[in-house]
Amino acid sequence: LAENSNVTVYTPGSSAGVPLNIIGSLDAPATDDEEAMNDEIEGLVSGLLSMVGITADPLSSPEHILMTNLVARSWTEGKSLDIGQLVQQIQDPPIRKLGVLELDSFYPEKERTKLAMKLNGLLASPSFAAWAEGVPMDMDSLLSTETGPSGAGAACSVIYLAHLSEEERQFVVTLLLSKLVTWMRGQPGTPNLRALVYMDEVFGYVPPSAAPPAKKPILTILKQARAFGVGMVLSTQNPVDLDYKAISNAGTWMIGRLQTERDVGRLKDGLENSSGDVDVDALTGTISGLGKREFVLHTTKGKAPKVFTTRWAMDYLAGPLTKDQLGSLPGQPDADAVSSAATSDAAATVPAAERPVEVGDDEVLVAPEVADGVMVRWIDPAAPWLPEVGGDPDSTSYCAGIAARVELLFDDTTADLRETQEFECIVTPLGDTFDAEEIVVVDYDDRDLRDAAPERAAYRLGDAPIDTKTYFTLAEKAIKDKLYRDQTMAIRANATLKIFSRPGESEAEFTARCQAAADEGADADAAKIRKRVESKMSTVQKAIEREQIRISELEAKASGSKQHELISGAGDLLGSLLGGKKSAKSILGKVKGVSSRRKQSSAAADRVESALAKVDQKEMELGDLEAELADAIADIAAEWDDKAAEIEEVEVGLEKADIAVTQLALIWLPT
Repeated sequence: LAENSNVTVYTPGSSAGVPLNIIGSLDAPATDDEEAMNDEIEGLVSGLLSMVGITADPLSSPEHILMTNLVARSWTEGKSLDIGQLVQQIQDPPIRKLGVLELDSFYPEKERTKLAMKLNGLLASPSFAAWAEGVPMDMDSLLSTETGPSGAGAACSVIYLAHLSEEERQFVVTLLLSKLVTWMRGQPGTPNLRALVYMDEVFGYVPPSAAPPAKKPILTILKQARAFGVGMVLSTQNPVDLDYKAISNAGTWMIGRLQTERDVGRLKDGLENSSGDVDVDALTGTISGLGKREFVLHTTKGKAPKVFTTRWAMDYLAGPLTKDQLGSLPGQPDADAVSSAATSDAAATVPAAERPVEVGDDEVLVAPEVADGVMVRWIDPAAPWLPEVGGDPDSTSYCAGIAARVELLFDDTTADLRETQEFECIVTPLGDTFDAEEIVVVDYDDRDLRDAAPERAAYRLGDAPIDTKTYFTLAEKAIKDKLYRDQTMAIRANATLKIFSRPGESEAEFTARCQAAADEGADADAAKIRKRVESKMSTVQKAIEREQIRISELEAKASGSKQHELISGAGDLLGSLLGGKKSAKSILGKVKGVSSRRKQSSAAADRVESALAKVDQKEMELGDLEAELADAIADIAAEWDDKAAEIEEVEVGLEKADIAVTQLALIWLPT
């Protein structure tokens, strides 16, 4: 077995076995899987905080949220960092906000200093230096080997934790399994076993009610790892100490004799969640009757449970190995192999502020002299625009630049415009002559410019004569000339309506204002047309009213004539015919009288018809006037709508007298 196996016992924090570099270099994982990276960061931060006695909730703890953001920021940019750098960033973060809140409001500086002191105390501990020694914690190296007693193949890596405290064990297991999850998610799926994780006594790592740092990666492996060919074996003497989610996600169970009803009950709950058609009561009864070294084998693949016993093996039952015994184990690498494979990153356990600054051939440790009267500032690494000008907030190498703040006055009498704007820019690196074409527009504030030099800085020597006042005078002039040539303010204008946009007014707001002005103009023109047409309509309306009165009178008169004709005519004729002997002439006279009255009645009816015809004519004239008014108003509305739409963008330039440089500073930027 010793000759044909590649078994290595690693001892994080100790040199008894093969040292394992746990925190020497927090290398950014080689993955684009954001979820896997976030899970690894969460495990790392939770483990670190547990090492200093802080139980942190990833969603609400300010300590956890700050450290997570700092690590994520570096890893997202592809940068590795170490604990020393992390401690420095906690005290002086290169970020300004967490969420929507200012950093100092979310996690005040005083509280950040306390956290940094706790972590620094951990780093300052002599025993903690061993955590940064040994072979890197690389999954490919831990799971396979290119050389060994049996050549290339799978490796058996044993992580020895007996010498560690409970917090240290949690940290190692959390970080190790988090890296395994990241590695696992980068593998293609397979139905075959690719790697196996075995934990001897999982008590305290997956408890049912608490959430220690190692719990999440363990549950993740149990739920997802089988799709990637990764298996996990957990062993414990007390199932009641396991979360039911861990028990129910197990595919194979080997169950020995249980001592307490609580253990049996917890196991029964897990079986009911995962066993399908298995008779759980019968199975638990079998478990209760097991003898020594007897076990029940149960799988979720449908096979009936079986009882088996262990094989006889020679075992001295000496208990756990001591650290001194580890080196004598068969198959362990020799001292030379361990020495060549191991790495030591002692600097990782030294706070960044205490490390020597690396100085390049073109750099000096003392800031070069700057001309008298010129403001000198150092850029805060937390300045959000620093990457835009090629800066690196983690660097200790500084190069010179110029920061300028300029007040611009846009003045246009025609547009009734008088708007003051603030322009800010950075120019870096500086050449022997100032080049205003290298301006980078940024939005900096006074917090971005520190008046005190950082403790650790190397200054890059350049060609710019920053020790002469003339250089800065010419730089100021060059900036003003460029702004005079290039800087304009765009406004919207409606020349027809003589309306110009106001500063900050949106296109929709300006369009609405133009439309409102056009509506007022249309209303004024419509009022003039309406006044003229309504005068004509009033005349016609009055004529209609007069005719209607006349019609009423004529209808009354015509009705009276008809009635008189009927009554008088009938009486005369009847009297002539029935009143005794009458002459023919007298009867003829009566008949002529009746005929005359009939003619009068017919003439009255004709006059009524004539008046009605006049009313109809006047009503037609009234309708024509109404149509004329509607058409005129529609034309007016269309004309003014066209005027409202005549919007164009115009540029308002600057006069040289309207450009004032209010701040010009020589700045040092980390690059």
